[in-house]
Amino acid sequence: MSEDDFGDLRRRDTERHLLAAVDESDNSKRTVMFLADFFSDSPNVFITLLSIIPEPSEDFFPTETERQAWLQEKESQMQKTLAGYKELLIGAGFQDGRIESRLSIRPCTSIGDAILEEQEKLRCCIVVVGRRGISHSEEFVFGSTSSKILHHAKHCAVMVVE
Repeated sequence: MSEDDFGDLRRRDTERHLLAAVDESDNSKRTVMFLADFFSDSPNVFITLLSIIPEPSEDFFPTETERQAWLQEKESQMQKTLAGYKELLIGAGFQDGRIESRLSIRPCTSIGDAILEEQEKLRCCIVVVGRRGISHSEEFVFGSTSSKILHHAKHCAVMVVE
């Protein structure tokens, strides 16, 4: 990290820095719209839009070429989605300099853990996620990203938008 990065982190600690974990779902769009409505009048709010693409294992695709093509397509789609979310926030009155987009392509067994790792790195005071709307039995079998974040987040508040 450069000196500028540390200065940026110190500046963000004095502000309300929100980490919005998003994907291409309608729930994520509702989450961004909620943030736009709720925080657009707050000049000291900084938002990081975070999307995590779980990197598929090497044996998931027949060839490495197909795997790389899939990753490039997913990255391209998500970059467009993040740009759209940023435009929603700017349209609501957020300054461009108070919005950051981050796309992480990484191996991970749990999206919730990956989001919490990013929150810890960025030292965000609030993590905002959308609720997928899965049933209790599905949550028991498959787990829930929002539930994982809600129960394991440290040193921050958690907002779950339905």
